[in-house]
Amino acid sequence: MSTFLYRVGSAGAAHPWRILSLWAAILATAVTLAVVAGGETRDDYDIPGLASTPGAHLLADRFPAMSGTDARVVVHSPDGAVPAAELSSLGERLAELPGVGFVAPPRLSDGGDTAILDVRYSIPVTDFTGSEGTDPLEAAAADTRTAGLQVEFGGEVHENNSAPSGSAELIGIGVALLILVFAFGSVVAAGLPLLVALTGVGVGGALITAAAAVTDVSTIAPTIATMVGIGVGIDYALLLVTRYADGLRDGMAPREAAGYANGTAGVSVVFAGSTVLVSLFGLRLAGLPVYSSFGYATFLTVGAVMLAAITLVPALCGLAGLRVLGRQRRGVLGRRGRASRPRAAREPLTARWARRVGRRPWPWAVGALLLLLLLAAPVLQMRTWPQDAGSAPTSNTIRVAHDLVAAEFGPGTNGPLLVAVDRSSGVDPTAVAATLSQDPGIARVTPPIVNADGRAAVVTAEPTTAPQNEATTETVHRLRASLPAGVHITGVTATFVDISARLAERLWLVVGIVVALSVALLTVVFRAPVVAVKAAAMNLLSVAATYGVMVAVFQWGWGATALGLPGRTPVSSWVPILMFTILFGLSMDYEVFLLSRVREMWLRSGDPHGAVVQGLAATGRVITSAAAIMIAVFTGFALDADVTVKMLGVGLAVAVLIDVTIVRMVLVPATMALLGRFNWWAPAWLERTLPNLDVEGGATEERLARV
Repeated sequence: MSTFLYRVGSAGAAHPWRILSLWAAILATAVTLAVVAGGETRDDYDIPGLASTPGAHLLADRFPAMSGTDARVVVHSPDGAVPAAELSSLGERLAELPGVGFVAPPRLSDGGDTAILDVRYSIPVTDFTGSEGTDPLEAAAADTRTAGLQVEFGGEVHENNSAPSGSAELIGIGVALLILVFAFGSVVAAGLPLLVALTGVGVGGALITAAAAVTDVSTIAPTIATMVGIGVGIDYALLLVTRYADGLRDGMAPREAAGYANGTAGVSVVFAGSTVLVSLFGLRLAGLPVYSSFGYATFLTVGAVMLAAITLVPALCGLAGLRVLGRQRRGVLGRRGRASRPRAAREPLTARWARRVGRRPWPWAVGALLLLLLLAAPVLQMRTWPQDAGSAPTSNTIRVAHDLVAAEFGPGTNGPLLVAVDRSSGVDPTAVAATLSQDPGIARVTPPIVNADGRAAVVTAEPTTAPQNEATTETVHRLRASLPAGVHITGVTATFVDISARLAERLWLVVGIVVALSVALLTVVFRAPVVAVKAAAMNLLSVAATYGVMVAVFQWGWGATALGLPGRTPVSSWVPILMFTILFGLSMDYEVFLLSRVREMWLRSGDPHGAVVQGLAATGRVITSAAAIMIAVFTGFALDADVTVKMLGVGLAVAVLIDVTIVRMVLVPATMALLGRFNWWAPAWLERTLPNLDVEGGATEERLARV
């Protein structure tokens, strides 16, 4: 592979315009496909096997008017009671909207100053694209607002239209550009990784839109794919450009340096990208269609940026020539001539740090382990819940409606339970309503509504506690255990209870499979099972520590308000599995970058301790710069209004910080110093079985040595 990538890099630098034209054609084709045949993103919550699914299907079959999505219109009067005539007029306008099955009679608060109009649709929320659902609701309420009344919206229609803002990407990209300028001292070198990453993300984004025409793609999947794509794309290009610049400083011509970079660092990029792709495979094991779409979207984007890195970077380097170096360095090379080698540089700080850790590895290893365990401790109290209006910023209409309803009607009114009764099973819906009303966790029960043919009924029950409250989950489980067969608790709150349980159950399956696949891949790459197992163990510690920080920040509220949230909120159910698969892949990125250089030095010298020092010295600056860029990109996404995106941004930024400081700079050199030669041990039968992938780029080094 090293020889093949050397040829690709050398050819790209020799014929840059051909490569640029090819990528322009690829991007144009992908965008055209997305525009002509692309689809709309939407969330699919019809999940087989959940306890709430049979009830949803019963409603769809026998209560079409109640089987779809819902909207809630909250009207508040600041000057006394809400006029009945205005509520009646608003209800009539709402009933005429497309897809509406019926509008429930207005429900007034005790003081009469707040009213709720519940709107039931006969179509699912996924049938609306963009603002197709929210715009008609806003238009229907326009006259009510003109009359001086406050109108806020809740329910699935508005909650599912709270799309990510898109400004987060710009913040992260801007900071990343500043870091690149500082790292390279050259605007050309700084812009090159950014251009490569954006090209790959552009192609990936267009392919995601095209894929949405043939399969369901979650509304936030493109944002998550963009987040990861920008981060890894800049990192991969940064690694290649750094190695290209090293080649120039060593006296290579631009074409030769581009081949050298691709034949050495390019191999690491391919295998690092492969670990990310392998980790994303774990999303399919979560058992939810929405997770599959996260995996498809991110897979397409990471694959595109990886291919862009190993083909587009050499071409752009060939065009840029010596301009990737700072002006002072270009002047030095010009005076010395490209054939001369630069003067010996001072030993990097990372090398001196590695020597210090290696001299006393036990205290450093134990200290790092204890710190990671301390950070991970809060994970024992983690509680997850899918995002809802209670997690939204206070400026959002769904949060304003949520707070108005909770204050005037009680917190459980925001999460009613729909109880579907199959009367063909002999169950009396009146008896079901009586059982529900006697439960201490239920505040209000509506009379049963029987369908036209009398074969089914539906009862609405409002818990005493908010949807996010753990007591609500306990109430749902308790009611399911007490109600007879043929009675199904469904609705958004019950579905969220089931989703949280499903994801908590599947988390360990995903962790086991992803770790096993990653260990197998690293064993093949480095021909060293000890290194592979150790890397997996340290990455698990890093992920656990990140989960702990997430609990402290969001669930304990230690930083929630600073991030634009009103206060404490459970960790989004979507985050743990999604973050694990992404983090494990990204952590393995740094592992491949670092250990490929350490192994390279080990094969040259046979000195395990010196190899660690030299490997950190060679990669410390680029890994630190890459981590700083990742943190900047992910922190930008932490400012997004979408709670899931916000939590992912915070989690990924914290994880990279932990990985590049505690793990890479302390735990890795300490454990490698303790294990010495045993790091690279492998049983004879395994060495004979494993292929030699030459991740260190030895073939390229030998090729250049013969020149």
